[in-house]
Amino acid sequence: MKKLFKVFGIIILLVILSISVLFIYNWRDRHPGYAIDIKWKNKNAELMQAGFAKRPITPTIIDTWNDANGDNKYNKDDGDTFNDNNNNGEFDAFWIAGMSNAKPAQGVHDDVWSRVMVLDDGKSRIAMISMDAIGFLHGDVIDIRNRIPEDLGIDYTLLSSTHTHESNDLVGIWGENMFNSGVNPEIMEYVKQQTVAAVIEAAKNLKPAKLVFAEDLSGKDASLMKDTRKPIVKAPGIHLMQVLDAENDKTLGTLINWSNHPETLWSQNLLISSDFPHYVREALESGVYNGTEKMEDGLGGVAIYFTGVIGGLMAPHPSISIPNPFTGVEYAEPTFKKTKALGDQIAMMSLEALRKNGDTLTTSNISVRAKTIFPDLDNTTFKIASGIGLIKLGMPEYFKTRTEVGAIRIGPALFLSIPGEIYPEIIFGGVEAPEGREFDIQPLETPPIQNFIKDKYKFYLGLSNDEIGYIIPKSEWDTGKPYLYNAEGDTYGESNSLGPETGPLIYKTLIEVIKDLE
Repeated sequence: MKKLFKVFGIIILLVILSISVLFIYNWRDRHPGYAIDIKWKNKNAELMQAGFAKRPITPTIIDTWNDANGDNKYNKDDGDTFNDNNNNGEFDAFWIAGMSNAKPAQGVHDDVWSRVMVLDDGKSRIAMISMDAIGFLHGDVIDIRNRIPEDLGIDYTLLSSTHTHESNDLVGIWGENMFNSGVNPEIMEYVKQQTVAAVIEAAKNLKPAKLVFAEDLSGKDASLMKDTRKPIVKAPGIHLMQVLDAENDKTLGTLINWSNHPETLWSQNLLISSDFPHYVREALESGVYNGTEKMEDGLGGVAIYFTGVIGGLMAPHPSISIPNPFTGVEYAEPTFKKTKALGDQIAMMSLEALRKNGDTLTTSNISVRAKTIFPDLDNTTFKIASGIGLIKLGMPEYFKTRTEVGAIRIGPALFLSIPGEIYPEIIFGGVEAPEGREFDIQPLETPPIQNFIKDKYKFYLGLSNDEIGYIIPKSEWDTGKPYLYNAEGDTYGESNSLGPETGPLIYKTLIEVIKDLE
C-alpha cells in the first residue's frame, strides 16, 4: 500500500511539475527587452507625402459543417458533423471571434483587410494600419514592426484593430472550446505577411499630398449606438481625414474614426465579415447605393476605418432599430440589411461633413510621442488562458504585461493611441462613484481626457497596438455583490479587463503623452 501511495504521489508531483513548466513557458516574454520611448516634434509645416494600400487577410474556408440542432455552435455531442472537403481527416475550421466559442465560419460575406496609410513630412515617416480583427496583441504588433524593411525609412508604426466580431480569431480565446486556441498559425502568418506587404506597397505609393480634416459633431449618430452599461455616456462624433493628390486633387485615401462596436450581426452570423466598416468603406470609395441605384458618389482611393471609444459598451444592439436611409424601413434584428443601413448612414454623414466643413492643408507636419508601459495583470482568467497557451500575452515582469500608449499630431489633429476598449466617460467626462462599487473611492480619471487636448481635431484610435480589453474607471469597478447602482445582476466588462488599476494607469499615461507634445 505504501508503495502504491508513493507511486501515486510521484505521478501527482510530475503532473504538477509538467503544468508548472507549461505555464512558465507560455508566460515567457516573447520580446525580451523590447520597449519604446519615442518623442519627436516637427513644428515646420512642409509638403506632405502620402501613400495608401490595402491587402485582404481573409481566410479561405475549406471545410464547412452541419448544424444538427440549429444553435449555430459546433458541438459533436449535439450530432454536428463537418464536411472534410480536403480529405485530410480533420476539421479545418476558422473560428469566428467575439461572441462565444464554437462558431466555425461557413463562408465569407465580405473580405477582411489590412489597410495602410504611410505619411512623410520630410523629417519623419509613419505607417498607420487598420486591421479587420477582433484584436491584435502587442507581441504580434511587434512582430510586424520587426518585419517591415528598414530601407522603407518608417520611424513609427501604429496598428489598430476594427474589433469586428465577425472575423476569424486572431487572439485565441474564441476557439472550439475554452481549452483550445482559436488562432490558426497559418492564417496568423498570412495576416502578418499581407500586412507587411500593404505597408511596403503604401510606402512605394508615396506622392505629394494635401490633407482635408472634417468632423460631424452634430450628435445625429448617437441614435445608431446603445450604451449598455451605466453611467450612460455615449461617444458620438465622426472624425475624418481625407488625403488628396497635390497635383490633381484626386482622393488617395480617407481615414474615418467612429465609436461603435462592429457587432451589428450579433451572435448568430457564421460568415466572415468586417461588419458595418465594410459598408462605410465601400460607400466612401465607390458611392452609396440603394439597391442598384447610386445615391451619392464616393471619393475613390482607399478608405480606412479606425474604431474609437467603444467601452461601456457602445453597440448597435439588437434592441435598437437602424433605419434604411432611403426607404425608412427599420431593422432591429441582426442582418446584413441592418449592417448596411448603419454603414450607409455613417458614410453619408462623413461625405456631407467633408463637403461642408472640410479644412484643407497644402502643408503639414508630424509629431509623435509613444511609450511602452507595463500594466498589472490581475485578471485570473487571463493568467490561466495565457498559461495554457490560449493567448500569448507574455510577462516581461512578474504578473505584468507589456503594452503601449501614444499620440500622433498631424497638422491641426491629434490621434490618440489607446490599447483597448476605453470607457467613454474617461474620454468625455461623467465618471461616477456609484453605490455597490468595489473600491470606496471617488473618481480618479478626472478631468476627462478631451480637456487636455488643445488640437482642433481629435481622433481616438481604440485597440491600437494591442487589445488589453476594457479600460474601466476604478470607481466603477465591480466584481461582486452588492452590484453597481444596486442592480440585481453583475456588470459586463471586468471579466475582460486586465484589472482595476488599468483605468488609472492608461488615463495617467494618455495625459502624459498629450502634454509631452504641447
